[in-house]
Amino acid sequence: MKVPKVVLISALVACALLSGCRDDKKSVVTIEFMHSSVEQERQAVITQLISRFEKDNPTIKVKQVPVEEDAYNTKVITLARTGALPEVIEVSHDYAKVMDKEQLLDRDAIAKSIMAVGEGTFYDGILRIVRTEDGKAWTGVPVSAWLSGVWYHKDVLAAAGIQEPHTWEQLLKASQALSNPAIKHYGIALPTAESVMTEQAFSQFALSGGANVFNAQGEVDINTPEMAKALAFYRSLATTTMPGSNDVMEIKDAFMNGSAPMAIYSTYILPAVYKEGEPANLGFVVPTEKTSAVYGMVTSLTITTGQTEDETHAAQTFVTWMEQAQNAADWVMMSPGAALPVNKRVVETASWKDNDVIRAFGQLPYELIAQFPNVQVFGAVGDKNFTLMGDVTGSGVISSMVHDVTVGNKDLTATLNDSQKRLADLVT
Repeated sequence: MKVPKVVLISALVACALLSGCRDDKKSVVTIEFMHSSVEQERQAVITQLISRFEKDNPTIKVKQVPVEEDAYNTKVITLARTGALPEVIEVSHDYAKVMDKEQLLDRDAIAKSIMAVGEGTFYDGILRIVRTEDGKAWTGVPVSAWLSGVWYHKDVLAAAGIQEPHTWEQLLKASQALSNPAIKHYGIALPTAESVMTEQAFSQFALSGGANVFNAQGEVDINTPEMAKALAFYRSLATTTMPGSNDVMEIKDAFMNGSAPMAIYSTYILPAVYKEGEPANLGFVVPTEKTSAVYGMVTSLTITTGQTEDETHAAQTFVTWMEQAQNAADWVMMSPGAALPVNKRVVETASWKDNDVIRAFGQLPYELIAQFPNVQVFGAVGDKNFTLMGDVTGSGVISSMVHDVTVGNKDLTATLNDSQKRLADLVT
C-alpha cells in the first residue's frame, strides 16, 4: 500500500522524538596515528596493536600514517599548513620541542593522558626530559627510549689489564693503551663527523664537565672554560680513533669487527652484538668528570592541536591504552634491547622477561634502565628545556665545532669563539 508522504514524514519525526526509535549505536570517530615504523614487520605489530585497541574501543578507528624518519619534518610542516595534522604522532623529545614551539601540541590533552597513566608509572628521570620550556607541561607521553655511552669488549680490556674506565682520565689512558694505528687497531670508535651523532656523543662529556649550550637565562653560553676543557678532552680522545670523519656506520663496523674494542654508540648496538657477537662479553660504562651524564633519546606519543573535541578524546584514549603493560611491551619489543622501556610495568611482562635478546644480556638491560635518572641533554638547564635547542642542533654548529678541532685540527679557542658567535646570531 502506498503511504502518503505526510504520514511518512510524521512517522519519521515521531520516531526521532521517541527514545525507543533511536539508534543506540554511537558514531565512530576516526583518528590518524603518524609513526616512523615503515618496516613491514613493525607495521604488522602496530596493526595488531590497533586491532586490539579497536576491539576494546569499538567507537574509535585508528588509521596508520607511516612516514620515513628523514621525511618527518617536511610531512609535519605540510600537514600543519593544511590543518590536517594526525591526532597522534610518534616524536623524539627533540622534535617535540620544535612542535611545541610552533604551538602544534595539545598540552592539556597530553597532561590528562599522563595523569591517567600515572606519573609514577614512568621511571625516574623520564618525564623530566619531556618537560616544556616553562616547566609547566609535557611535550608527549613517553613510550620508549634509547641511551648512549661507552661500550667495550670485556675480554680485550681484561687481556690488556685495563679496568672499566669510570673517569675521563681512565678512558683516555685505556684508549691510548689499546690504540695501535700501525696495524689499524684503535682504542675507541669515536664520532667525529659533522653529524647529529657527534653532537650527541660530545654532549655527554660536556655536560659531565659542567658545560652546556645555554645558561639559566636561556642565553647561548658555550665559550666557557668548562666547554673548552670538554672539547680539549674530546680532541685528545679522537687521536686514538680511526682517521677521518667517523659516523654511525664507521663506528659500528669498527666495534663489531674488533678493530676498536671500545665505542660510543647507542643501545642499538645490542641487536647487532646479539646476532654477530657475544652478549656476555659486552660492557657499558659512562665515564664521568663532575657528574654522570648519559645521552638519551625519549620517544613519545604526542597529541596535536586543531582537532575536534571527539578526536582529541579519542587520541587521549588511544595514547593511554598504549601505556598499558602489554601494549607498551609490544611497542618496545619491536626493537628488543635497542629500545628500552620507560614504563615500569613493561619489565614485569613475559614479553620482556622471556625475550631471547633480553635474556642473553642478563642484567645489562636493567643496568641501562637504571641510568635514566642520569640522562642529560644540551639545552636542559635545571627545570627548563629550552626549545631553541632544536634550532641549535638543526644548524649543525656543535657538530661542526667538534669536527673542526678533531678532524680539521683547527685552533680550539678560535673555534669556540666562532661557534659562540654563530649560535648567538642564530637564536637572536
